[in-house]
Amino acid sequence: MRDYVGTPRLVSLRLSPDGSRLAGVVQALNPDGRSYGTSLWEIPLDGGAPYRLTRSAKGESGAEFTAGGDLLFGSRRPDPAVKDPDEEAPALWLLPAGGGEARQVASRPGGVAGFATGGRTVVFTADVLPGDEATEDERRKSRKDAGVSAILHESAPVRYWDHDLGPGETRLFAGALGDDRLTGVRDLTPQPGKALGNASYDVTPDGSAVVTTWEVPRPGGDVHSRLVVIGTSGDDAPRVLAEEEDHDFDGPVRVSPDGRLVACARARRADGGDIPEITLWIVDLATGEGHAAGGGLWPSDVVWAPDSRSLYVAADHQGRRPVFRVPADGSEPVRLTADDGAYLSLGAAPDGSVYALRSAVDSPARPVRITPGGEIEELASPVPVPELPGTLTEVTATADDGATIRAWLVLPRGASAENPAPFLLWIHGGPLSSWNDWSWRWNPWIMAERGYAVLLPDPCLSTGYGPEMIRRGWANWGPRTHADLMTITDAALELPEVDETRTAAMGGSFGGYMANWVAGHTDRFAAIVTHASLWHLDQFAGTTDAPMYWQREFGALGGELYDALSPHLSLERISTPMLVIHGDKDYRVPIAEGLRLWWDLQRSDVESKFLYFPDENHWILKPGNVVAWYETVLAFLSQHVLGQEWKRPESLA
Repeated sequence: MRDYVGTPRLVSLRLSPDGSRLAGVVQALNPDGRSYGTSLWEIPLDGGAPYRLTRSAKGESGAEFTAGGDLLFGSRRPDPAVKDPDEEAPALWLLPAGGGEARQVASRPGGVAGFATGGRTVVFTADVLPGDEATEDERRKSRKDAGVSAILHESAPVRYWDHDLGPGETRLFAGALGDDRLTGVRDLTPQPGKALGNASYDVTPDGSAVVTTWEVPRPGGDVHSRLVVIGTSGDDAPRVLAEEEDHDFDGPVRVSPDGRLVACARARRADGGDIPEITLWIVDLATGEGHAAGGGLWPSDVVWAPDSRSLYVAADHQGRRPVFRVPADGSEPVRLTADDGAYLSLGAAPDGSVYALRSAVDSPARPVRITPGGEIEELASPVPVPELPGTLTEVTATADDGATIRAWLVLPRGASAENPAPFLLWIHGGPLSSWNDWSWRWNPWIMAERGYAVLLPDPCLSTGYGPEMIRRGWANWGPRTHADLMTITDAALELPEVDETRTAAMGGSFGGYMANWVAGHTDRFAAIVTHASLWHLDQFAGTTDAPMYWQREFGALGGELYDALSPHLSLERISTPMLVIHGDKDYRVPIAEGLRLWWDLQRSDVESKFLYFPDENHWILKPGNVVAWYETVLAFLSQHVLGQEWKRPESLA
């Protein structure tokens, strides 16, 4: 397990505009072994060995090549030119294309959070306290010195995933690359409120404008997202480029190389009777006229081809995430990759090649080149490839309504009819998601190494199977998803390599909701593990970080769907031993869900354990806690599935 958490991971790629350089961000254990750090690496395109570009105790994040080939990145590393640097605030740094030391080119009292470039212009986001900019440093210091952590909110939201939204507001700044720093830095968005809190943006190739998503408050605590254009001179107010009453415009936002078009995601605003279909949307930057492209693809990553006539899009599809070539005029997309890969971090080169990270359920991310003909050429990777303790296959079944349900099945080494493996049903989160990629957080191969066969199903609500697959489970989470899961489980248990007498189920987030639902609707499993799970649906929908999103599907709090779909109402039918896992800093599924579930199980005398992480969020990220998570889950399964005596994990001794 320690070897697993210590394995370096390649998390993103960035291709230079001329297609000559490829940079990657690598995550690896820090020297203390208690946390992860990141660094930038060069990945030679001629087959040479990757080499490290940056090295600092604070690490580096993000990577963006300028038009001149310099490499921008974010870091909390101290600036040697500043006597008393604020080590808590990340700044923007530049590594010259011609070599030499990296230098800091922009900083803000609240830190630099993201950036994009066009020509000599750099646009970045920063957290800014409302009020006089000249006194911001002093006001931040005064709050800190006075021990004031209180935040007065006057509108939603107040939290996001794992962090509190502070007293500041996200703003866009623009400056020109000079010899030493960005020059002429100007605030493009004074007093934006919370409009840019989750913004996706891109800069036009000539650097004259930035196109960004912009959230607008609606009555009842709801928000609406439009697309706006802002001149980087700072002289003009934002201009609305795209806005529709029944749709939101979201990222990724990408401006075409010729500066005429903008690609983004257009999402229909869902309600209890309709699903949130997402479409690749192409907007004319001059007129605001738009049209759909890519057919029914839900874009996960988008990059323009250099000729601006087409785009490359990664999108979930039948348990994979292929790359498609999508004509900008809206004609039919063409699948470029034919393998089982899941692709992200796309970069389009002038010669027609596409560089990307390729991963799969049975492969962590590696850099590849996709030729114009769709052939996959592996590049040297800065991280090792682990040996897998088993094999991957597929299972399909037909649901009671005629829909085809498919799943990946991980089989441990040595599983056979003579030696069938104990079975673990692992339900994905989302719910709009798919088991199509390698996961460092939810890794089935650790279970396979311990001898388990792991089923990774895509039931209703899974992406990559068309809108009808989502519609089947929309506003009907528990019953329809449960039926699909039991159908595909039955099919997997018919295989001779799988032991139908030793079974368990587990899931996280929405998968945890379904684990709780399964516990209250069948006793077929010997154990159930539920992580970051929804238990009391009405309670969850009012305390999560984004209540407005879930209430579009389930209606106003107290409505009939909350009673029909809440797992807590089946408490009296739960008899299966359960392991409850939750992090206190989880704002998507607040800790109250885990505490309420744990107490309900305790007062009902259901055999159960509660693995609590005071300092983790929706995901368990710290290396030591990751070890504790897997060791506890495996110990719980060993006790109830394998019939072994309970043994407290060493990491928790």
